[in-house]
Amino acid sequence: MAAHLSSGRVNLTALREAGRRELREFLDKCAGSKAIVWDEYLTGPFGLIAQYSLLKEHEVEKMFTLKPGRLPQADVKNVIFFVRPKLELMDIITDNVLREDRGRSPQRDFHILFVPRRSLLCEQWLKEQGVLGSFIHREQYSLDLIPFDGDLLSMESESAFKECYLESDQTSLYHAAKGLMTLQALYGTIPQIFGKGECARHVANMMIRMKREFPGSQNSIFPVFDTLLLLDRNVDLLTPLATQLTYEGLIDEIYGIQNTYVKLPPEKFAPKKQGEGGKDLPTEPKKLQLNSAEELYAEIRDKNFNAVGSVLSKKAKIISAAFEERHHAKTVGEIKQFVSQLPHMQAARSSLANHTSIAELIKDITTSEDFFDNLTVEQEFMSGIDTDKVNNYIEDCIAQKHPLIKILRLVCLQSVCNSGLKQKVLDHYKREILQTYGYEHILTLNNLEKAGLLKPQTSGRNNYPTIRKTLRLWMDDVNEQNPNDISYVYSGYAPLSVRLAQLLARPGWRSIEEVLKMLPGPHFEERQQLPTGLQKKRQHGENRVTLVFFLGGVTYAEIAALRFLSQMEDGGTEYVIATTKLINGTSWIKSLMDKLEPAPF
Repeated sequence: MAAHLSSGRVNLTALREAGRRELREFLDKCAGSKAIVWDEYLTGPFGLIAQYSLLKEHEVEKMFTLKPGRLPQADVKNVIFFVRPKLELMDIITDNVLREDRGRSPQRDFHILFVPRRSLLCEQWLKEQGVLGSFIHREQYSLDLIPFDGDLLSMESESAFKECYLESDQTSLYHAAKGLMTLQALYGTIPQIFGKGECARHVANMMIRMKREFPGSQNSIFPVFDTLLLLDRNVDLLTPLATQLTYEGLIDEIYGIQNTYVKLPPEKFAPKKQGEGGKDLPTEPKKLQLNSAEELYAEIRDKNFNAVGSVLSKKAKIISAAFEERHHAKTVGEIKQFVSQLPHMQAARSSLANHTSIAELIKDITTSEDFFDNLTVEQEFMSGIDTDKVNNYIEDCIAQKHPLIKILRLVCLQSVCNSGLKQKVLDHYKREILQTYGYEHILTLNNLEKAGLLKPQTSGRNNYPTIRKTLRLWMDDVNEQNPNDISYVYSGYAPLSVRLAQLLARPGWRSIEEVLKMLPGPHFEERQQLPTGLQKKRQHGENRVTLVFFLGGVTYAEIAALRFLSQMEDGGTEYVIATTKLINGTSWIKSLMDKLEPAPF
């Protein structure tokens, strides 16, 4: 079974409840009927905290998306803007407020809720536009860590990596530290903090400072987490660039999962009616929610895709056998028994139908020649083959004008697996890319270099082979069906980030000091004093609980690898995962892309 943390010792409901409570308190301040105007990016994350029913209970009658122009008609007393503190959004709000009909009666009251923090800059901007006084309540809602699943928290800050590594803006790190303080207020002080990377160091320092500045934050809750591991994304730039090969990872690579929802091509999900020859195929994408609440998904999400088919066919046999039972039900008692199980069986059957369709969609792609060729090159790079010269497959893809992101993922992967590229190889790739895709991408190439993804080899030597061998990042004999090592999530490559977590648990990082020095940023350990009486005495056979916080994003394959470690019989550690953002190679590279806009004359 996949990791349900409700069955473990960590229950994230308290965090969701705290979020709901804060929201209720704010809504109640704005007495009377309400309309919410949403910054579109926030609707997904908010949906994971509060359903519409909660908003309705607090007199929210209408919801609109934030856009320029007049606000839609709504007969309500309050209009509340839920927005991120971004100047471009303040312009839209200003436009909305100025176009409000002041002659109407009764007048509507305006309020603004900044998520996750109020911003002096934004309020100053609204003041300069002459609209700040229109807002009765100006507050903040600290949506720092959102529970995505039983063992997964995300800040959903899409630009955190870019801000930290390109713009030296540490706002998201401050939010991460704040989120961790909230977590400790609910789940007890975390006695041990380990970290690797510059950002990790910053977050740990901020946590220590916040604790010093708020002595009242020392709480008497028995600690749920034994260890916090803070990891910078740039300590392991390789993992997100590779194609994830778990079921959930591939769904995300191909269709993109947004706030636990995925939109899929509808044709595979149309009910097949006899004799109609598929006249009325649906055109709307099929939207599905994906999380561990669905039994079948919890079982297959973290498996290597090659192991999913056999599970689905086994399930199909079990379900059809269960439906056959109805023919054997003779007595009233037996029939009643069958009927009582029916809703669960029907849910299982529809879940199976959905995942069979998704698996077919994915299989169409993974069995294509292009997918195979791309994967072969990735695996050659990761196992250290031909990383120091121009790659023929990449050249062919550029010549055939394959999507630019695919090219960038491959050249960055080659660069990372070679500790940077020789100058002439790098120049060749850059020239080819700019000539084929346009010179406006020069900014993107510059960003990738600044982030350390596509860079010249400076030290003159390639450290990757040493790192690969010491940390056993490449495993030749992978068992995809019944894995015995985390490398199954990439069919051979073990995510460096997760290997670091695994080695920290045992035998400890002292065993890999040399390699840690080769990876960017400092590594450190801090201890937080616990009040007497709260120190843990571990029961025999009781697991430790480690919170792994990825600063700059985490992939579903890494999450699967950590869940695999939690499941291991003799593992002794249960993992909960937190991150600034759930990412894949495509969304990550996209967040670093900048296009030079042509001059307007």
